[in-house]
Amino acid sequence: MTDSALLDKAKVRQSFAAAADGYDAVAGLQRRVGETLLAKFPCVGQSRPLLDIGCGTGFLTRHLVSRVPAAVALDIAVPMLQAAQRNCAGLPVAYVCADAERLPFRDGSIGGIYSNLAVQWCGDLSALLGDCRRVLCADGCLVLSTFGPCTLAELKAAWSQVDDFVHVNEFYSIEQIGRFLAAAGWSRFELETELITQSYPSVMALMLELKGIGAHNVSTYRNPRPTSRTSLQSMIAHYEAAMAGGGIVASYEIIYLRAMR
Repeated sequence: MTDSALLDKAKVRQSFAAAADGYDAVAGLQRRVGETLLAKFPCVGQSRPLLDIGCGTGFLTRHLVSRVPAAVALDIAVPMLQAAQRNCAGLPVAYVCADAERLPFRDGSIGGIYSNLAVQWCGDLSALLGDCRRVLCADGCLVLSTFGPCTLAELKAAWSQVDDFVHVNEFYSIEQIGRFLAAAGWSRFELETELITQSYPSVMALMLELKGIGAHNVSTYRNPRPTSRTSLQSMIAHYEAAMAGGGIVASYEIIYLRAMR
């Protein structure tokens, strides 16, 4: 998020808790990005546990623990951790329910940190990056993916034709993240961005997928009242009109990061 004041943390916890049971059925983008993240920045040569921040149902955790002796799965929503525990049954994984912005670990106790499309739900990314540096061992690295500001640009544009409320979450740019890393004391880091476009049979199919992965609008500037049927239909009409007669597409800007101590 672009401002901690814009984030309703209770809403974040509630949204992902509610999405836990059906998450895996609609999380194709998350799996695709997670696989790309591991391919770009594989975890090798670590004897200390790896931490998966925002583990969700444990997709990335399973991959990590296959490469290292042990892993720690952290999530803010208990139902997500329970799903991760089922999906990682029998594997050497510790499960921690905690806010990623308040990591409950000793200084230098973690061998490496991975996070896949999770830190965008943190209100103070600068503080999180600093805390990650604190808990990492001397040769540890931070590897993560997050959404950039071009994410769901088509949906934002369609809603902007309906009213002035914030309907789509805002995300940090690659330049902002670079500044946060430097301010948090990271002197060696690399950032790159990728724009992914996905097709949907309808605008409602897109909306249902976002709901299914828990990606609700958690801005405190969202409409405090339920969206009316008229407003929703108007947004859909504007979205479809912008597609110029083609299918429904949605853009996702993915930012990949590796930072080393």
